[in-house]
Amino acid sequence: MTSRKQAYRYGLAAEKIARLYLMCKGYRIVAERYRNAHGEIDLLAVKGKTLVAVEVKARQSLKQCEETIPPWKQQKIARAMEGVLAGHGAMSGKITGLAGGWQHNIRFDVVWIAPWQWPYHIKDAWRV
Repeated sequence: MTSRKQAYRYGLAAEKIARLYLMCKGYRIVAERYRNAHGEIDLLAVKGKTLVAVEVKARQSLKQCEETIPPWKQQKIARAMEGVLAGHGAMSGKITGLAGGWQHNIRFDVVWIAPWQWPYHIKDAWRV
């Protein structure tokens, strides 16, 4: 298996781990690998009145995860979130309150995944 294919599979496994971890913390996952014309959001979750875009980063150590979301990537995720908030597509039925416009909090989180480590969840990792 090529290293690129291994990295892809590792990333998919990390997203599953992050999803389960967030669900155990009380988040409701409403979309995985959400894509639109502006970008991709690994996980979209709702907790209480907060809609959360979650970026999942998997590396061999948590230390390697620290500098993995540069400003340009943050902006792509933010633009993808604008598409979610506009209520286009299948997302409007999955997120309570979205059809009339989301009137609650929006947050951008990160979950770092490394082998033999608990996932590391950073709430409100950046603002736009």
